[in-house]
Amino acid sequence: MLTTSGLTVYYDDVPVLNGVSLVVREAETVALVGSNCAGKTTLLRTISGLKRPKLGTVKYGDEFIHDSPPHEIVEKGIVHVPEGRGIFPYLTVKENLEMGSFLTRARSLEKETLKTVYDLFPMLKEREKQMGGTLSGGEQQMLAIARGLMSRPHLLLLDEPSLGLSPQMVKQTFDIVERITEDGIAVLLVEQNVAHALQIADRAYILENGRIVLEGKGRELLGHDYVRKAYLGI
Repeated sequence: MLTTSGLTVYYDDVPVLNGVSLVVREAETVALVGSNCAGKTTLLRTISGLKRPKLGTVKYGDEFIHDSPPHEIVEKGIVHVPEGRGIFPYLTVKENLEMGSFLTRARSLEKETLKTVYDLFPMLKEREKQMGGTLSGGEQQMLAIARGLMSRPHLLLLDEPSLGLSPQMVKQTFDIVERITEDGIAVLLVEQNVAHALQIADRAYILENGRIVLEGKGRELLGHDYVRKAYLGI
């Protein structure tokens, strides 16, 4: 579904990604883990068209998209849920969700998608008339993911969805990611919560200083000596 090849991305004169290559296949969860400033968010921003690579390519299906503007990439079915949630605090929950279905193909299926989203996030149905800014941090994260799903993506880019959440909400968030892929949507998941991410991921990549240093099946990497020492403190 998605292939990045040799991506090199700069901020000003500073290289942030150095030759990053990865693959996301249909209906699978791929985790991208690493420490702060490893380049994880930059990779998602490059895939979604918010950054341009200096070198390398992003291919979606049979089409190269690394020169495409963000709105065209969304139209193609790649939806980015950024770190920090970014909901509209002065719109209701339902209005926030409706903002996710602005695409022509999504708008015509808005009622059907809204029902699916409410089935996945029943608390949003209960709070549909509540202002987004009055929700708890965990509820706002659910709203951000749900708004992304309203665009009917084929590939969902999730940036740190568990950041700042309680242990109970972290578990709920990862349960939802698993259900999303069960519904046929591929997920590229950026996470600092390495243990949880690798546990649910079909495959995973370890990113350090802008380079992929390790890749493999998620649960297999959980037992890898390097991952256990560097990220799990074992």
